[in-house]
Parts: sequence; structure tokens; C-alpha cells
Amino acid sequence: MIDGRMKQDAHHLSGAGRSSPAEGSFSGTNLELAGGHNQRVTLQAIRVKSPITRVDLAEMTGLTAPAIANITKRLLEEDLIAEVGRVRGGRGQPPKMLAINADGCFSIGVNIDRDHITMVALDLVGRVRARATREIDYALPSAVGKFFKKEIDSFFGKGGIPRSKVIGVGVAVPDDLGRVALPHRPANYAAWNDVNVASLFSDILPLPVYVENDATAAAVGEMQFGHGLKRPSFFYMLLTSGLGGGLVIDGAYIRGASGRSGEIGFLPLRAKKDARTLQDVVSLSALYEHLAASGYEVSTPHALEKLDEPGQAALNEWIGAAARHLIEPIISVICLINPHAVLIGGRLPSFVSDALADKLNNALAKRADELPATCVVERAAIAEDAPAVGAAILPFSAQLFPTRSALLKTAIPA
Repeated sequence: MIDGRMKQDAHHLSGAGRSSPAEGSFSGTNLELAGGHNQRVTLQAIRVKSPITRVDLAEMTGLTAPAIANITKRLLEEDLIAEVGRVRGGRGQPPKMLAINADGCFSIGVNIDRDHITMVALDLVGRVRARATREIDYALPSAVGKFFKKEIDSFFGKGGIPRSKVIGVGVAVPDDLGRVALPHRPANYAAWNDVNVASLFSDILPLPVYVENDATAAAVGEMQFGHGLKRPSFFYMLLTSGLGGGLVIDGAYIRGASGRSGEIGFLPLRAKKDARTLQDVVSLSALYEHLAASGYEVSTPHALEKLDEPGQAALNEWIGAAARHLIEPIISVICLINPHAVLIGGRLPSFVSDALADKLNNALAKRADELPATCVVERAAIAEDAPAVGAAILPFSAQLFPTRSALLKTAIPA
């Protein structure tokens, strides 16, 4: 059974002002999940250092050998880990190695945005095992519910995801989804302001539902399965139809006083008499408008890969302008929080993200002598479908994983 501490963690992950998991929905899985702190720490250590012996686990976590023996026995019984062989070369009976069982449990992640709906099924090692997406502008709640019902049936059918091992649903959605005025937003899109997002999904699939800001979800995903495993402090920029951000310090996501930290897209532009914000010029919406002004009607990220030479030139113009608008905010981030990295995630194709990162790194190199410290700007490890993948990680984070600070004796890999 999930204990009280786990329920508190689930409520925390739902975010300030967001819906908590649907009442009674924790009984929706046959998988028994223990919520003890030491078990979470041990599972995290196995996940980070897999494969690993019980002796090494005791050394990493500071727990006693008998405690590790009892915890790993429970984890094996719950099918969350597996024995994957023995260490060779030493004297006596070789110790058994332990690793995460990818099929131990699964999670569903959904990303709702103004230009698409994406849904993934994630296994316990972070692999996407099923995926569905629909390019649709300003999908209403009814369309999202219909999409989810159809695709979850497909996941459980031909997708091969065992329903009994799915522990929850994570939903990543931009803050103020129905309020922010973006180009071509229909008036009825304000319907999202009155929707209980958690209930929209739990009414279809009675499991815990964790609703989170899309940039936060993407940053949490990067923290648990991406560059955050080696770089515990970073600033995450999520570039979708808008521009969002997430802040991770020493392996912990920092929400801020009202849960709105990292909102880089709302920064005003520096130019005088320009009332626009950063996301008005650095976002997919802004990129599409820039290309339209050059005669190229583009409405999906993948279409950027098919631009002809003049279209590529127009794209490069936008990349240069985006870098110029971003460099001062990024310098401010570096000076304020001293991160290991600034990561670019979202829906930009990888070649665009890499080109933007290169321009920002070149600009930072020219300013390095002026700054107390600098860091690398690079594409996030979980770039494509980042909010959906991050959303799928939310149930794992709530029910299985500790914060990184719990691993007091775990060295961060160089």
C-alpha cells in the first residue's frame, strides 16, 4: 500500500494551485509499492549505478548490510529490480549484481499544448515504449479526452503496455493555457480555464493523475533521466508554442513562492517602446510568423527540416535574432544561480536547437572575462517530447524516487 508520506509527495508534485490525484485512484493498480524513504533511496542508487552489488549499495547509501538485504528482497518481490549476473574475478562466492527491471512498472505521460497533443508510455528505465501524437491547433478539452481514450486503449492493446503495471498518469500543460493570447487563439479556448485537468483523465483511466506545468515536467524529466544525472544544477528552457523555463538546483526542482519560477518567456524585451515579451520573439509561434513574413507557411516543427535554401536562410536569421534576445537573460541566470548548464528542450528540431546553442555559447565565450562564472548551453538529453516524457516521470517521482539530496554518499559522475 502507498503510505501517507507517498500521498504527501503526490500532492506536492501536483503543484501549487493544481488538482491533487483523484480521490480513491491509488487503488487502480495491482502493483504493491512500498513508500519507505530507505527503499526509495536504494532504488534510486540502483537506477543511477546499475548494475550494482548489495555491498556497493550499502556503501553508497550508508545503510547497513541487513537493511540493504531486506530492501532489495522487497524490491525483487515487487519486480522493480532484477538480478542480472555475478561479479567475476574475486575470491569466494561472486556477489550478485542488481539492476532496474524496465518492465517493473509503467507510467503514462500526456502533454497538452496549443499546437499538439502528445502521449507516451514510459518504462522504469525511462524508455518510451509507446507514443501517439496529434498536430492540432488549440485542442479543446473534449478533443483531448477523446484522444486520450483512443490512444490508451491502443497502448494497452497493440502497444503491449500491461494495464496492471501502470502506476499513474502525468499531465504536462502550460500555465494559463486558456488565458495567454497567442496568434490565432479561438475565443472558445478559454474553456480550459474551467476544466479540472486531473478529472479529465482519471474519469477515463482511474489511476493517480499528476498535473504539472510543461516546463517543470520537462525539467523534472531531465533531472531524473537526462543531463541532470551528471549536472545536478541547471536551467531548462522549454521552447514550444511559447517559451517556458525550469530551475533545478543540487538535484531539486525549485518552484518559487507561488510555483512560477523559471518563467523566462514573460521577461520584457530590452528595446525601448517595445511592449513584447521574450516568448513573443523566441518561440515556435514567433518562428512560424518570421518564416511566414519571408513567404514560408510552416505549421509543424518537422516542416523546418524541409525548407529550401532561402527558407533555411530565413530560419538562420531567426536563430541569430533568438540568440541575441536570449543572451542577456541567460547571463542573468548564470550570475544568479551558477548552473552547470543551460539546457534547450522542446519542439525545435535538433539541428535548430544545436545551432541556437552554438550561437549562445559563442556569445558567452566573448563575454567570459566579464562574468564571475560561465557554463555550457546545449540541447537537453530529453529534447523531443520532453514535456510528455517529463509528465510520465511524475508518477515515478511521486511514488518511487527520492530527491537527489537523499543520496548523501553518492558521488556525482564527472
